[in-house]
Amino acid sequence: MTRATAVRAVLAVAVLLASVFITLTMSPRLGLDLQGGTRIVLQARDTATVEADRETTDRTLEVLRQRIDSLGVSEPTLTRSGEDRIIVELPDVQDPRQAAEVIGRTAQLTFHAVEGQGTGQPEKKTPAPESTSDAASDTDPDRLTLPDEQGRLLALGEPRLSGAGVEDATAAFDSQGGAGWSVSLEFRKGAGQDWKKLTGEAACHPAGDDRRRVAIVLDEKVISSPQVDPSVGCRAGLPSGATQITGSFSADEARDLALLIKGGALPVPVEIVEQRTVGPTLGAAAIDASAQAALIGAAATALFITVVYRLFGALAAVALGAYGVISYAALVALGVTLTLPGLAGFVLAIGMAVDANVLVFERAREECADRPKRSLRSALTTGFQKAWSAVADSNATTLIAAGLLFFLGSGPVKGFGVTLAIGVVASMFSALVIARALTEIAANSRFVSDYRGVNGIGRPGAVRTWLVRKDPQLFRKSARWLVVSAVLVVVAVAGIVARGVDLGVEFTGGRLVEYSTSRPVDVETARDSIAAAGFGDAEVTTAGDGDLSVRTGKLDNDGEHALRAALAEEGGETTKVRDELIGPSLGDELRRNALIALGVAVAVQLAYLAVRFRWTFAVACVVAMLHDVILVVGAFAWLGRPVDGIFLAALLTVIGYSVNDSVVVFDRVRELWGANRRTPLDTIARRAVLQTVPRTVNTGMGALFILAALAVLGGDSLADFALALLIGIVVGTWSSVFTAVPGALALERTAKAPPPPAPGKGKGTPRGKARATRRDPLDNGARV
Repeated sequence: MTRATAVRAVLAVAVLLASVFITLTMSPRLGLDLQGGTRIVLQARDTATVEADRETTDRTLEVLRQRIDSLGVSEPTLTRSGEDRIIVELPDVQDPRQAAEVIGRTAQLTFHAVEGQGTGQPEKKTPAPESTSDAASDTDPDRLTLPDEQGRLLALGEPRLSGAGVEDATAAFDSQGGAGWSVSLEFRKGAGQDWKKLTGEAACHPAGDDRRRVAIVLDEKVISSPQVDPSVGCRAGLPSGATQITGSFSADEARDLALLIKGGALPVPVEIVEQRTVGPTLGAAAIDASAQAALIGAAATALFITVVYRLFGALAAVALGAYGVISYAALVALGVTLTLPGLAGFVLAIGMAVDANVLVFERAREECADRPKRSLRSALTTGFQKAWSAVADSNATTLIAAGLLFFLGSGPVKGFGVTLAIGVVASMFSALVIARALTEIAANSRFVSDYRGVNGIGRPGAVRTWLVRKDPQLFRKSARWLVVSAVLVVVAVAGIVARGVDLGVEFTGGRLVEYSTSRPVDVETARDSIAAAGFGDAEVTTAGDGDLSVRTGKLDNDGEHALRAALAEEGGETTKVRDELIGPSLGDELRRNALIALGVAVAVQLAYLAVRFRWTFAVACVVAMLHDVILVVGAFAWLGRPVDGIFLAALLTVIGYSVNDSVVVFDRVRELWGANRRTPLDTIARRAVLQTVPRTVNTGMGALFILAALAVLGGDSLADFALALLIGIVVGTWSSVFTAVPGALALERTAKAPPPPAPGKGKGTPRGKARATRRDPLDNGARV
């Protein structure tokens, strides 16, 4: 065993032990779509006097935290997103009506002087966002007319004090004085003086006069309008710490009033732009399905690479198992929130983790075929060295896709980007450290080295043998492949134009609710029941195992409750499985961001490829990538499948996979062309394709096993994701050979750039001096 192999082995054991320890002692952090609960996204809005910036949004978040804590929700999470958005996560909350009602009290808390009894209709000073007032006000804009707690109209003066000045409000019971429940107020220093002045002015009016009252207004509703005590003299006012609101309060009423006064001081109004609710059964089913898909897919992948690469394939399967432990431990140790798309990304990365091993083993097979007398250890070492460029480029393109998912995705899709990126790094470690250490130790065995049929790389595989025997002339008329690709694109575009793209509620706005009923209900019956309840524009379809999916435009929480009650009349006990509400403004934003993400993906991949390869190769790769995107979208249009955020995650993954395949082919073209500068490029391209096809087939099979398991076992939540990737892998494999390569050949006919430099004769090598040839690791240099 060489020193390098020993270092890799020790490093692999250390990382594995740490990963096992983390796996056994720490639990994953599950997102709401897996553990069940409600997720609400709030948009802070500007007012006439306050801008919804980072500072005011942070203060609003703290106020909302106090409100939500009063609900008794276990471990609620509130975070700011961007400058003016707040994300609220409420685990185990299945009916969000109460939470939305508490959060939805969005107006600023204000204190007003009462100027007398009001007349006419209630008048609102400023309408709520996206709503209109029932009656226009022709009076003083600073004057409000609102009903008090008993319904009597009061004419209110301008706001004298805002809720931001409230330091504390507590409910207390006076058992000695017999006053019952009351609410004590404490104001901040400056606000306390304003309160004293306000109550002092009110005290100048006689007892019983409406003008001796002070109105506390929240959300354009008078929540309390107490009289100033007769003992308070004119202009004297009430000091901050001595203020009590008394009345015939029950315990709950006193606590609610204290909560509203203390927690109602929002610096800026907020609007619910997104609301998602997932039932606990859906999350548990998704975890079970993903676990089964991972086990079945990983077992099938391990069996496949063992059959293809024999002993070395079995060792790669061991490294694949180690990859699963390491990547899971990394997710847990980093505190990554595991979402449903993220879970799918974790499972998918298992199938893609064999890519680096396949690249190395295929290069090692080529070395053994070219130099049969070469030692197995030497061929394996050279395979790792020559495969490094393709491994680095292919993983870099996948990391680019993962980064775009994280920075440009929304909600749970970000989790997919994180798990995909962690999976790529972990797969590199498992292939280049763990698998290499295992295979190098095995290669030192005389039995493994002598019996080439055992080790798996001493003889060419069946696919390579068949290709060498047939030697198909793939690019003699390369233009015909471009015609076939163009026809496929036309068919896909026809589907997009003729049938249209079924944008999910995430991109259009509206509400999508999935229900499970105790008695079977057909779609027509459900549609009639919902229409009779006043929801005639609702779209009703089947979902999952007999569940019903209802999609509507604008629907509030009370409307959803009425809709569920209408279904319960036909289906018995009706349980909400999933609920998604997207505001129209957020839907437009998400749709725009999706297009930006695709555009940025194309631009970033083109820039990376242009740096790593010739511009002709880079353009051909991007054309093939666009070809794959159009075909996947067109297939979903023809199939009538929804296009949503998870589909966007799959599409960006397809982009990375497509470029990955093309990079492997062009990396080999560059290598062969540099070594054979006088050989026609179409001949070089044919050789490169035939040499890389075994890698493409074997890697694709690993991913297909995983995706097929996800498509069958994943249910509706993951079926469309798996379907998009299945289509993407098939068309990506096709385009990397029959679109990218013919496209590059066509571009090279017009390009004037010379062939790439021969290996060992790059810019750093002096003219006339060849770079020193790398010595065989087992060659000590002795000669006779």
